[in-house]
Amino acid sequence: MTAAGKSLRPHAKTHKSPEMARRQLARGAVGICCAKLGEAEVFAASGITDIRLPYPLNPANADRVVKLLDHTRLSFIVDDADVAQGWSTAMRSAGREVDVLVKVDVGFHRCGIDPDRNGAAEMIARVAGLPGLRFRGLLSHAGHAYNAGSEQEIAAIAASEAETLTRLACEVERLGVAVPEKSVGATPSARFSLGQAGVTEMRPGNYIYFDRTQVGLGAATWEDCALTVLARVVSRPAPDRLILDCGSKTLSNDLARSYGPTPGHGVVFTALDTTTPEDALAIERLSEEHATVRIGGAGSGLAPGDLVRVLPNHSCVVSNLVDAAWLVDGHRVLEPLPIAARGRIA
Repeated sequence: MTAAGKSLRPHAKTHKSPEMARRQLARGAVGICCAKLGEAEVFAASGITDIRLPYPLNPANADRVVKLLDHTRLSFIVDDADVAQGWSTAMRSAGREVDVLVKVDVGFHRCGIDPDRNGAAEMIARVAGLPGLRFRGLLSHAGHAYNAGSEQEIAAIAASEAETLTRLACEVERLGVAVPEKSVGATPSARFSLGQAGVTEMRPGNYIYFDRTQVGLGAATWEDCALTVLARVVSRPAPDRLILDCGSKTLSNDLARSYGPTPGHGVVFTALDTTTPEDALAIERLSEEHATVRIGGAGSGLAPGDLVRVLPNHSCVVSNLVDAAWLVDGHRVLEPLPIAARGRIA
């Protein structure tokens, strides 16, 4: 990021850990992102002093935002003129100012203004002029990169995202409003966003751990993946079936994304490392406390009591399902990692 002249602001929703955030900041990140105010409150209380929420906060949360401003530099997104006006009123009433960015829909079609809509630049200029708000720039999330069918398609999405933000920023600047930041965020497209002119900030989150989806989308290798679930075989009821003690309460029901089929609920490694997946084992069904594994191919010698590691389809959700992770170096256990911001959904 530094070599490319861009700021790194990792999304902490993946790890939800102040300790991991401090490590990222120590290595050059300018701040962090959080998904919800509840997460931001945890990180601010731990001493993180620059937090961005790429989420459309409602002015009903003004009291919480004002309290956070006492401890950290907070910024968030708006994509609605009336909501922006509501924040302006709330901040003026509190005698405060807060940083905002306008979210731009670059193709994912979730939140964000339509950059091709008549009056889009004018709407941004109006937001920038509201008292109580400090306009920082434009922000986007190319979430549709997760549904790409090839590496070339992801590269094209990253290029289109940067072009859209740059074009819209130029239109806003012609109205006399400076656009200091153009912020993009998504782990699959990050490797291509690095080379895009105009982008000033990147907000990948999943990269700190990676997962089966990122391997499927070419953003990581098996060896890059840092978060696994240590699971035990608790039953071998048939030659072609075994049961692990990691169900939907541990792995979640999220499916993987990739350029091709990726059935099942994670990848099993039997050697307690993450270099060679066990192709004969497929997690075909999850119950709350059970993972039903189908045994194919040459079979498996696993028996009740044996341990395996499972690489989840989506590491961010797995982080949110447990109170702590364990830091390990190979097979050596180092220390627990509290996941202090788990469950902060409001």
